[in-house]
Amino acid sequence: MLTHKQLRTKALANAEVATEYEKLADEFSLLDEFLKARAAQGLTQAQVAEKIGTTQSAVARMESGSGKHSPSLATLRKYADALGCKQAMSEITDIVSATAAVISTAVSVLLAFGEHGLYQPRQLMG
Repeated sequence: MLTHKQLRTKALANAEVATEYEKLADEFSLLDEFLKARAAQGLTQAQVAEKIGTTQSAVARMESGSGKHSPSLATLRKYADALGCKQAMSEITDIVSATAAVISTAVSVLLAFGEHGLYQPRQLMG
């Protein structure tokens, strides 16, 4: 039976797996920082959950990184703050800033299209 490290090395030798893994590198890095900080402080998932006002199962889902349940940025900020993860807070702030920039650009493009009669704003709503 392979160890986790051996399995990872073998899997990452596959170019397709390596590409997909790299796409998730930031997420894994953030989760790893959270897990290390929680372990270093000797906190359980239940204790962190209490600090951020959620349930232990919600913290477990977030820490699993399974992608089935993506936490909100507000939840990630609460988690990072509860553990004192300064680097994670910086990364989350960068994500929020980048997201805001994309939304701003998209709105500008839509407004420009609207000015040229290329779409009706009400078509985008409900």
